[in-house]
Amino acid sequence: MNFLKKNSAGLLLCLIIAVPAWFAGKLVPVIGGPVFAILAGMIITLILTKKEPFTAGINYTSKKILQAAVVFLGFGMNLTEILAKGKQSLPIIISTIATSLIIAFIMYKALKLRTNNAILVGVGSSICGGSAIAATAPVIDASDEEVAQSISVIFLFNVAAALIFPSLGAALGLSNEGFGLFAGTAINDTSSVTAAATAWDGIHGSNTLEAAAIVKMTRTLAIIPITLILAIWRGRKEKSTAGSTFSLKRSFPFFVLFFVLASVITTVFHLPAEITAPLKELSKFLIIMAMAAIGLNTNIVKLIKTGIKPIFTGFCCWLGISLVSLCMQHILGIW
Repeated sequence: MNFLKKNSAGLLLCLIIAVPAWFAGKLVPVIGGPVFAILAGMIITLILTKKEPFTAGINYTSKKILQAAVVFLGFGMNLTEILAKGKQSLPIIISTIATSLIIAFIMYKALKLRTNNAILVGVGSSICGGSAIAATAPVIDASDEEVAQSISVIFLFNVAAALIFPSLGAALGLSNEGFGLFAGTAINDTSSVTAAATAWDGIHGSNTLEAAAIVKMTRTLAIIPITLILAIWRGRKEKSTAGSTFSLKRSFPFFVLFFVLASVITTVFHLPAEITAPLKELSKFLIIMAMAAIGLNTNIVKLIKTGIKPIFTGFCCWLGISLVSLCMQHILGIW
């Protein structure tokens, strides 16, 4: 009862924002529900006269609900199928992830970017957009403003990629297989990968959508090692600054362990689509709900004023990933 009394108002507000954002994302998948939710949250927080009754529930949603969303994401990951179909793309995936993280680090040093901004943009660009940011943010204790900024950057280049890549792939003479790999490794968010692959299939009468989706899901598995490495890094950093003893137990992101467990359950028990599909949809909805909370905790004016550096970092990561994806295809003889 105390939990409900404390959090119900904020939870309800996030839910009210999330429902129309969910439907808007279905209507315009290239933008996606999370972006609609963040924008709505930022606008509502400008006109909200008394935020105190909602604060606890908003904070709970932006942290705990976000972690729950990552756990449910694991039920969409059949590890055997993904690795069997996606192993061909592993050299390209590893190269593009490394490229994005290296570029993000260089931009962090060159532009004196916030550490969390650099990490979130680098991880979001290299792995799987909003899902990777959702998984990484609690591990590095990123603020809601940093999450909102990173999601906005990823969204900008997702839309650009979905619109540009089908024509670019045709101009470069990519094969159907080549474009599937290109879309799956160089576009961040699943909805934008789907939009680009569907556009390609419509132009060429092919079926690259499944291949691109498999590559994209294979990239998603990188959430596991990245979050664990970041947890250890953060724990050691806290130890060096505070002089305390490093504790892996305290630093370990246990929600990622539950994500892995969900993936293992799906794989071992061969859960049918009738079970996994609703859980995947629940994960997407919870992410939208958490993004509404993050929007409510974000000052849109400040976000715009401080957004140039993260946007430029996102552009450099996006450009680097795209070039490396194409170069690796050429080296491997796929293109």
